Amino acid sequence: MEEVFEFAKDHMNKSIDILKKDLNTLRTGRVSIHVLDGVKVDYYGAPTPLNQVANINAIDATTIVISPWDKSVMKEIERAIQEANVGANPNNDGEAIKLYFPPMTEEERKKQAKKAKEFSEKAKIAIRNVRREANDKIKKLFKNKEITEDEERKGLDEVQKITDEFVKKVDEIVNKKIEDVMKV
Repeated sequence: MEEVFEFAKDHMNKSIDILKKDLNTLRTGRVSIHVLDGVKVDYYGAPTPLNQVANINAIDATTIVISPWDKSVMKEIERAIQEANVGANPNNDGEAIKLYFPPMTEEERKKQAKKAKEFSEKAKIAIRNVRREANDKIKKLFKNKEITEDEERKGLDEVQKITDEFVKKVDEIVNKKIEDVMKV
């Protein structure tokens, strides 16, 4: 039974990690270099994450500077950023690429908050799927007469407690992010 609980906690924690990663891509009032996490650059024929071909720094609340280690990939980086549609057009000065993000409007903030809620729902679905798997394992133990009916009931209750705990964590994380997004 303990193995089932560990399985559930482990997989639910992974769902939380993925949620945090997804939320990092959302823009708040202050620009984050994580908005570029999904950008892949065609580096000598191989799609390579942007942070593996350049230094990326947020120099103020609305500006990101990308300094490629190899200046020959400047055009590729520019193209990748434009295709990724991160909310700013790249400005190439020959040495670095600068992204100037306009201040967020109320409408953009609401869109970001809505995306955060979508990420939240995705995480909750993943957590519920883990709960279902854990419950199936407990029911199988009962069916194979490895545990009693009381142990099965206690096990199912414990899995539900774990699930509720993780759903609450998801809500806390997402509400904090929405608060950050809506802050002017």
